[in-house]
Amino acid sequence: MSTFKRSVKDHWYVQYEEVGFPSIQKGWILPVNRWADFDPFILMAEDWFKRGTFSDHPHRGFQTVTYVVDGRLEHIDNAGGRDILEPGDVQYMNAGWAARHAEEGVENDIAHTLQLWLNLPSHLKNSETTYQNIYSEDAPIVEFDGGSVKVFSGEIAGVTGPMNSLVPITLSEINLSEGATYVHQLPETHNAFFYVLSGDMDFGENKVNLKKHGVGTLTFEENGNKDNESEFVIKANKRRSKVLVYSGTPIKEEIVPYGPFVMNTMDEIRQAYRDFHNGKFGPPAV
Repeated sequence: MSTFKRSVKDHWYVQYEEVGFPSIQKGWILPVNRWADFDPFILMAEDWFKRGTFSDHPHRGFQTVTYVVDGRLEHIDNAGGRDILEPGDVQYMNAGWAARHAEEGVENDIAHTLQLWLNLPSHLKNSETTYQNIYSEDAPIVEFDGGSVKVFSGEIAGVTGPMNSLVPITLSEINLSEGATYVHQLPETHNAFFYVLSGDMDFGENKVNLKKHGVGTLTFEENGNKDNESEFVIKANKRRSKVLVYSGTPIKEEIVPYGPFVMNTMDEIRQAYRDFHNGKFGPPAV
């Protein structure tokens, strides 16, 4: 059997807007109104913010994967969790049935983060709330001629990332030097996208060129074999080129993203608001 070779299906550059202090700037890497195209991913936001922007707030019905680009990010949850993440670290949260947490810039830092919302299938939307911090040095790195791949989640390049996502995904950070080419392998049935953090690269069989702030979605074999690998070719045209690649199996359920909740119906959204206002999410995260 021939290996499925991925092309770039769609691509764009993130548009940014200034927002009111203590938030500073925001852009949508994956805009929320296209969740059906990105399934199992819902949205991805890029934020620059100071302390007080994302203080105590609730979530239900999905997972988050937060990558710290710069500054320091303090995580606080109402189960007693508290930690500080630094550039290159990732936090995974399964909001499940009732998360209540805060994400704060530390002291006078401007935190710069990428936060992905990852859907949960309907039978897991009432699962237990959990948090996991993945520090940069704990993610395995595979080096190759001209670069390296760091694996936060999934099985990539012969290693397994430490992230314990309830809905399995892959997340890799790929660094390339000028002129280097890397063939990234992903299950052929995974829907996938990538985000360029720095540099200048050509992506996929159709050699789409993207630079910093560029986003691309990839072709995939929706009805293929989950055990078959596909190939995604990346070539760097400048030194210090860095890209994040995410992939996951589509869940194929209708969802209603509304405020801090992601459920399958509007009635379930209303119930989430009632439960929060009735104290079922527990005390504030402070």
